[in-house]
Amino acid sequence: MKSLVEGIQTGLILCFLIGPIFFTLIQTGVERGFRAGAAVGLGIWVSDTIFVMAFYSGVNYIAQLLAWEGFSLYVGVIGSIILAIFGTWALLTKPAFQNPSDIHFKPSSSYFSLWLKGFLINSINPFTVLFWFGLMSTTILQNNLTSYDIPLFFGGAIGTVVITDIIKILLAKRIRRWMQPKHILLLRRVSGIALIVFGIVLLVRTIIIL
Repeated sequence: MKSLVEGIQTGLILCFLIGPIFFTLIQTGVERGFRAGAAVGLGIWVSDTIFVMAFYSGVNYIAQLLAWEGFSLYVGVIGSIILAIFGTWALLTKPAFQNPSDIHFKPSSSYFSLWLKGFLINSINPFTVLFWFGLMSTTILQNNLTSYDIPLFFGGAIGTVVITDIIKILLAKRIRRWMQPKHILLLRRVSGIALIVFGIVLLVRTIIIL
């Protein structure tokens, strides 16, 4: 149970971090409601799970990849471009509804695009890669966790992330009831600017590190 508790604590640390994922979840939850926000969240959770499984299955190979000189450059540049694209899209477009309670979009296409958005934003974030790899190398390898403790630890971490993200989406949906269209438009603009800023910071940090 100690591993489970430590995993939950790790997940709580993640939930309080303010980054592109936070703004994306809140914006989607306010504009499109719980199911759309959950679609974005599902993309994020799938991305996290893939990273954990990949690092656990081939931690030595991943370490060699991270040590490659071009890895940080390619991930940083591609990540900054994707964040800037999503941010620019949010700045140049308007919500597809005039009233917060009047939300219409095609689930068959929009849910997948929302899932893909969450998956990409999380996957191209170098922090995500380094965070899960750091946990894998320090928590598991150095502490010699058993095959029983490892699922408990990461299950607790990802489970906590899922629960806290769902709470964020539910709160965003609640807030929507008291927001006028102009407020939702402002939120979209703030979210877009935040994503662009995160993209610029990522690019600058990538250049400085290299």
